[in-house]
Amino acid sequence: LVSLFMSDLMVGLVVMPPAMLNQLYGRWVLQGDFCSLWYSFDVMCCSASILNLCVISLDRYLLIISPLKYKLRMTSCRALWLILATWTLAALASFLPI
Repeated sequence: LVSLFMSDLMVGLVVMPPAMLNQLYGRWVLQGDFCSLWYSFDVMCCSASILNLCVISLDRYLLIISPLKYKLRMTSCRALWLILATWTLAALASFLPI
């Protein structure tokens, strides 16, 4: 849940202010190099948010399917690995195309 919070917070703090400027002025008013970086952060944060929701759904599914084996399957190390994989995948999908 903290990872989902962080991705949504980054959308609000990093992605939305330039998007609001873009909407207000009807064009891109910031530096041109910043545009590519902004698009990458937009894709990364939105992808991380969606992937975090998928990981949370998987976690809840595993808890419901086998509640007695859940603590053996979902260790803190595996949870950390899933969070790291989520952010890595989101970053690769957004920054590699640049």
